[in-house]
Amino acid sequence: MSSTTSTSSFPERMELSGEGLVLRDWTEADLAAMPELFDHPDIAYWTPIVSPFDEAAAHARLGRARRLRADGTTILLAITVDGGAPLGEVMLRRDTESTEIGYAIGPAHRGQGLAARAVRVMAAYAFEQLGAEQVVLELEAENAPSVAVATKAGFTLLDRPLIEGEEKGRPFALQTWGLNRP
Repeated sequence: MSSTTSTSSFPERMELSGEGLVLRDWTEADLAAMPELFDHPDIAYWTPIVSPFDEAAAHARLGRARRLRADGTTILLAITVDGGAPLGEVMLRRDTESTEIGYAIGPAHRGQGLAARAVRVMAAYAFEQLGAEQVVLELEAENAPSVAVATKAGFTLLDRPLIEGEEKGRPFALQTWGLNRP
């Protein structure tokens, strides 16, 4: 992994296109749609996104997305097909150790390949613009939909120790899946 990626900042505004998707910044216009995307038992269980996810949580997430971007550590982008209505979110977090991608797709928009496509677009950005040598996904083996996304996006399970912890009062053990620079 290139340690130089952690020193450059992210652009103030972002829009990435590819694979029939437009990944774009969250805006105030998205606040009303966010609870429909994120207030769901699957998202509450498998992700660190707050639950219940209401209007106040939407405002907090928008503010957090902007702070993390300004800090140069994390990008949170809305997943859309045309730059319009958000269907989910894709995240890229980088530090000196790794470049990690994460995602959440609204329940009404699953089964369309959105997560795998968004992950591939974000991985291409990490390779081409940030100079990352590898991007990773950290997920639980029991999360079959995420394992399928990792596989569809071209990631392979890495021989790394499990990342163990607790989130929302529930223990977890994350596998690390990796995709190397083409």
